[in-house]
Amino acid sequence: MKIIKRILLILVAIVIVVIVGVLAILWYRNAYYYKLVETDKPIETQYTAMGPYKVSYQEFDSENATFKKNEIWYPSDMKDSASALPLVIMANGTGTTASKYTAVFKHLASWGFIVVGNEDENSRTGASSSASLNFMLSLNKDSSSDFYGKIDVDNIGIGGHSQGGVGTINAVTNQENGDFYKAMFTASATSSFWGQQSQLGTDWSYDVSKIKIPYFMVAGTGGFDAGTAEDITATEGQGITPLWSLNTNYSNIPDTVTKVMARRVNTDHSDMVNHADGYMTAWFMYWLKGDVQAGNAFFGDDAELLENANWQDVIRSQ
Repeated sequence: MKIIKRILLILVAIVIVVIVGVLAILWYRNAYYYKLVETDKPIETQYTAMGPYKVSYQEFDSENATFKKNEIWYPSDMKDSASALPLVIMANGTGTTASKYTAVFKHLASWGFIVVGNEDENSRTGASSSASLNFMLSLNKDSSSDFYGKIDVDNIGIGGHSQGGVGTINAVTNQENGDFYKAMFTASATSSFWGQQSQLGTDWSYDVSKIKIPYFMVAGTGGFDAGTAEDITATEGQGITPLWSLNTNYSNIPDTVTKVMARRVNTDHSDMVNHADGYMTAWFMYWLKGDVQAGNAFFGDDAELLENANWQDVIRSQ
């Protein structure tokens, strides 16, 4: 009997060690994703890595209990900076609030941005992003705040993943302060199929024809994102962000708007934020900080994105 108990204890110990090991691996993959993401070209590699700035963090309770709090990542030397910094608002995906995007937001802040998120689990209307933007603008005017005069209000961007992609579009096009944004990015924005009344409901809908600012949209070729449906009428095989949705959105954005579309090869929905992070960073570096080198990823006859084996279905306006 003692032998059996010992064996059981050993088995339990082994199971615990395995579980702890798996959790440790998952934590490392999330916290240090930028070391693990495969890159193919120099610009993608450069901006997937951490930037030159150490990062600090502050959080503030939100006036809206649903949004819970505003979470801010920013360069640690911000107080000593003689110039204001660009701001990026991030909209949450379903089940993934700002506190779960910590590594991504810290990465973006390490490149010289003030990055702001919240804990809204229903970001699709853009209301929580709008509230976070207003909050940051108020801090920029508050002489008692560390952010007083530190936000470059002429260089504000917004990005989001999945439901947050819908929230990004709606924050820009439907919210009263949408005109503050200078550039936008979405990773695997939920397709318009799901915004029908017969699906998730019309509060998941959006109108990209109202977009007036540069827009970089990406998704993955994996099954959850891509699905098998070829248009919005299909009742089966609808992915979260199928190719038909990207193509439709791209076409419906006015031709006067700078727009770029691409799909990450062998990447699915949940990994798109991490795996597109290098080019998201480059996009904001170009539009919000005037980094010409970063812009070479997207523009010109030799744009890096066109030749990158990690990406396909690239379409750009010139």
